[in-house]
Amino acid sequence: MFIFAIVLSTIYTSYTGTFRIVNETESQADIYGMARIALERMHEDLESVYIPKDAKLPESDEDSAFMGEDTEIKGRNADSLRFISRAHLVFSDQEQASGTAEIAYYVQEDDEGEGFVLYRSDMPAFQEIPEEGAGGLVLCDSLISVNFNYYDDEGEVHDNWDSTNEELKDKIPKMVSIILEFENSADPETPFSFMTSVALPLAQG
Repeated sequence: MFIFAIVLSTIYTSYTGTFRIVNETESQADIYGMARIALERMHEDLESVYIPKDAKLPESDEDSAFMGEDTEIKGRNADSLRFISRAHLVFSDQEQASGTAEIAYYVQEDDEGEGFVLYRSDMPAFQEIPEEGAGGLVLCDSLISVNFNYYDDEGEVHDNWDSTNEELKDKIPKMVSIILEFENSADPETPFSFMTSVALPLAQG
């Protein structure tokens, strides 16, 4: 009986350990997949950005601006960004591609109030832009930090970007860097970090 108990204990430990490793591996694979899809989507959106100068587009500077805001939630980066882009996504046969759309990224806390959810809204030109926090689709979740940095023509880094102010009037950044940090349940002190940089087009409008 003693030997039998030792054997069962050994098998149980190996069994539970194997399943723990499998679950952690699947969780990491999900995070890597989310990060890849999110960064690819944001990369394509930003490569299609421009400052419109067409009179048919919204006349308000704010409606056609490149606006990046450095914000925090509970002391963690939760940056937001919105801009005009030609990367409008069409999800139905009834919807017609407009060619241009205002795209916005914004962050909200998840239902448990522990992690962040990154949303993407995509509103065609000529339509009213929804308020931040409405009308967006989930780009990725399980985040602990979302950070954008903006590089001007001189290579200087900016935490914020506002193409409506005098200094940056009708300008877009030379490059935007994106850093997404995801929760790591196995080691909360070491989050999964993903980074990419996007060079924006030189032509504006």
